Amino acid sequence: MIAALTLLLVFQLPGEVIARGLGLPVPGPVIGMALLFIALLLRGGPSDNLRQTAGNLLQHLSLLFIPAGTGIVLYGELIAAEWLPLAAALVGSTFLAIVVTALVLNALVKRRKADEGAQP
Repeated sequence: MIAALTLLLVFQLPGEVIARGLGLPVPGPVIGMALLFIALLLRGGPSDNLRQTAGNLLQHLSLLFIPAGTGIVLYGELIAAEWLPLAAALVGSTFLAIVVTALVLNALVKRRKADEGAQP
């Protein structure tokens, strides 16, 4: 498990360097995750050790929401003052996610039908 966690942190480091060095508005861990994804694609998938460690982290994912909940309590007045843009962003991003999911699903269904029709 230590090796897999080290691997995750090794990919987070270049993500942080890229984000800060280029002044990108994307968090370093997100860039590191994208780099890890590319590396896993090139390698042919994760090892069993990495897969098991990721599964364990996902089982305890709810613990990562505690800081966000604390932030909501701490910045309650600011959230109350800016509720309209926050609500618009929430509704807009939810709608956009639903639309993109529907379009991707539609494209995949069409692709599957085309693949099934092409085979004898």
